[in-house]
Amino acid sequence: MDLSVTQLLIDSRTLAEPEGVMFVALKTANNDGHRFIKELYEKGVRLFMVNNEFEDATLCVDATFIRVPDTLPALQLIAARHRRQFDIPVIAITGSNGKTIVKEWLYQLISPDKNVVKSPLSYNSQVGVPLSVWQMDSTHQLGIFEAGISQPGEMEKLKNIISPTLGIITNIGEAHGANFNDIREKIREKMKLFKNVRTLIYCSDYEDIDESIQSDEAHPEIKLFIWSRSKDATLRIAKTLQGAGSTIISGLFKGEEITITIPFTDDASIENAIHCWACMLLVGYEHTTIGERMNALQPVAMRMEMLKGINNCTLINDSYNSDINSLSVALNFLHRQQQHSRKTIVLSDITQSGKNEKELYSKIAGILKANLPTRLIGIGKAISAYADLFSLEKYFFNSTEDFLQHINEFNFRDEAILLKGARSFQFEKISKELQEKAHETVMLIKLSAIAHNLRYYRSLLKPSTKIMAMVKAFSYGSGSFEIANMLQFHRADYLAVAYPDEGVELRNAGISLPIMVMNPEPGSYDLFIKYGMEPEVYSFRTLKLAVDAAIHSGTDKKMPVHIKLDTGMHRLGFGEEDIDQLISVLSQTPQLVVKSIFSHLAASGSDTHKDFTLEQIDKFTRWSDKILAAMPYPVMRHILNSAGIARYPQAQFDMVRLGIGLYGVGNNATEQRKLENAGTLKSVISQIMYLKKGDTVGYNQRGVLQTDSTIATIAIGYADGIRREYGNGKGKMKVHGKLAPIVGDVCMDMLMIDITGIDAKEGDEVILFDDPTSLLQTAKDMNTIPYEVLTGLSGRVKRVYVHE
Repeated sequence: MDLSVTQLLIDSRTLAEPEGVMFVALKTANNDGHRFIKELYEKGVRLFMVNNEFEDATLCVDATFIRVPDTLPALQLIAARHRRQFDIPVIAITGSNGKTIVKEWLYQLISPDKNVVKSPLSYNSQVGVPLSVWQMDSTHQLGIFEAGISQPGEMEKLKNIISPTLGIITNIGEAHGANFNDIREKIREKMKLFKNVRTLIYCSDYEDIDESIQSDEAHPEIKLFIWSRSKDATLRIAKTLQGAGSTIISGLFKGEEITITIPFTDDASIENAIHCWACMLLVGYEHTTIGERMNALQPVAMRMEMLKGINNCTLINDSYNSDINSLSVALNFLHRQQQHSRKTIVLSDITQSGKNEKELYSKIAGILKANLPTRLIGIGKAISAYADLFSLEKYFFNSTEDFLQHINEFNFRDEAILLKGARSFQFEKISKELQEKAHETVMLIKLSAIAHNLRYYRSLLKPSTKIMAMVKAFSYGSGSFEIANMLQFHRADYLAVAYPDEGVELRNAGISLPIMVMNPEPGSYDLFIKYGMEPEVYSFRTLKLAVDAAIHSGTDKKMPVHIKLDTGMHRLGFGEEDIDQLISVLSQTPQLVVKSIFSHLAASGSDTHKDFTLEQIDKFTRWSDKILAAMPYPVMRHILNSAGIARYPQAQFDMVRLGIGLYGVGNNATEQRKLENAGTLKSVISQIMYLKKGDTVGYNQRGVLQTDSTIATIAIGYADGIRREYGNGKGKMKVHGKLAPIVGDVCMDMLMIDITGIDAKEGDEVILFDDPTSLLQTAKDMNTIPYEVLTGLSGRVKRVYVHE
């Protein structure tokens, strides 16, 4: 049998499409992939790699099984053989901290020029590396992979898989230190990754690393690119000047003084950026290009879950790891939640740090002191033993169960709560208690995907072009301050809301970005002055309202406004016949300052209406030119929406308005492939019934069963935003990867689906949409568009935010 493998699968839950999949049944201390073979076989997978002792292959009559002594080394051998098919440069990165950041930043810096394959997320383990390298194909021009180890003997395997040509070692710290005799052994193990590289980049200020490399006579052919703050080096760092939101780094390279600016001020980011700078210099980038791209570096998202907690709390669940380095990252994320002044961290013992406990918790106490949470709840015998080291409001418990017995005594209310615990402490029990008790339908929003989509559209723009992000209508159903806070962190330039109360909510949640309000209401103009918001002005009536509000504000501050021109949408805006009078009024109203002039494209996503769109752009250019000529100060212009950004780059002007594209819905197939899915709408099976042919389901007996059927009731209905016309077979929901049609009418709070032939049980997950394709199909089946599906989701649908 000739089988083509395009995807290696190790997690049965992530199966999307069985075609081309080989499931590698890994056996670990905590799980055994062989248990899920039957489930995957039923889902269509027909190729499996298994350990020799697997005996149930006869149950899968037309499947192929590859038997090996151990599936993990076999997976690594497959990836190593795959790597040898491609003769391209590969950068390998290792170290205790900064691997993922350096990898992601190098990708940002180099990907404009080359097709780069890189490790997804933090795939740097014995399993993650082969899955990362498997992504390589003939289109790639460069690979960037990170490698992490936790014990001796692992790096040689990763070196054979990655086969790097250039190496970067970031630093050596305490992470995973428990399995090494000392730091020198750890360095020697990590250095095995670079056995055959042409050049190695490292910082000689780490004396252990420098001495180990300089004394290593086994690899004299490796060239060294050294950077240092204190010694002679290939790149000598002369000065770092940390300012408000950015850092200027000066250095000496080949006798020339060179400088970069990065949009970060923390020490870790500075060090990571210098590693990237060294790499860019090594591969020959021009100083001008390096400077431009370093200044445009974007933060790398973290994997966390944020959701609404009880009593108006925000709950941040970061129970994926408990190492000391990620603690600072998590605390930084907690600090960014400006909607609450009070902040609590629930922290478990930190295990496998390689430090003695007193030294460890002294350092943690220092980290907490630097980040200033309001209170600490420590859980575990180790952290409790060092309670005296912590100087903030503090409480300690020996176990999670002990804390849960006292949880109601804390009266959590109006605060941000960070859960930071090792998996063994089962912090999911705490999360369950602190979550708002909403019903089981959830809109899962991937903040990292929205950030990715923002970066994609930014890549299409000139460096000088600003981005106004649309967060009206509850951010297209995705949330309010949660989305705005992420956009603010990722340096959007403006936010736009529909009504003043939306802007007030953002201001109260600590959002400081400029906010344009597109539908200012009479009687609300005092809010613009009070909360520093900027109204859209689209008629002489709204212009007068803005002027009157500015005059009667009792301050000398001018009111910023945005002038809307109607170039063809015919919804709101000044027409060509109004331009002369508009200029006259503006010239006589010093109480106002025009921040921008803009218009709205009516059909920018349609080829059919291209001439009309070009006519709109031409009108906007001519009309706004006339207004700008009369203004005594610079004024921004913007007309492009999401669909227009890629299609009409000549009309970028000073700013663009990014809406539905931000949330993962592209204008065409090419653009869609560049975007990441941002939202998944899912619910659960409340009850399963086994009904007979001829039975009816739901109101008005409209769902008449044609055969004996298994019917599942789902906890979602038209009160959640699922339109009634979606029922009676028109709509479908996904259960364990299979589509199940809706039976009968959609009810207010629930609906029924036919799961005949699907192995499901009560409590199982049901998905309405989980990617742009299924969202588009859902919209089509509801006889509407994705905008309406997303914005129509009820507020009672719980939003859960994932930050990776």
